[in-house]
Amino acid sequence: QVQLVESGGGLVKPGGSLRLSCAASGSIRSVNDMGWYRQAPGKQRELVAIITRSGITNYADPVKGRFTISRDNAKNTVYLQMNNVKPEDTAIYYCNAQLSVLLPDYRGYWGQGTQVTVSS
Repeated sequence: QVQLVESGGGLVKPGGSLRLSCAASGSIRSVNDMGWYRQAPGKQRELVAIITRSGITNYADPVKGRFTISRDNAKNTVYLQMNNVKPEDTAIYYCNAQLSVLLPDYRGYWGQGTQVTVSS
């Protein structure tokens, strides 16, 4: 049984900061890519940022220069530091991890989502 548990969402004012965390737990043998996605009302889920096990990152254009993804491999945890947030960042943020419970097979797992609302 694998669980991804997100935390850190909430209400923040435009220009403010927020830090999301996502911890993977259970019978995990190995974790590859970890990432954050978001889904705004009436829109499709979209990639926000992704990080490989070795620390290579990739960001969606709307968040480049404002958001930073990082991870702690020892804790199977990924973080998203959100700075200078904008109203258009309002969405449910989901964590995703490509991991294996039985090597060499990997599959993607999702967290339950955490709401981020940017409003004055």
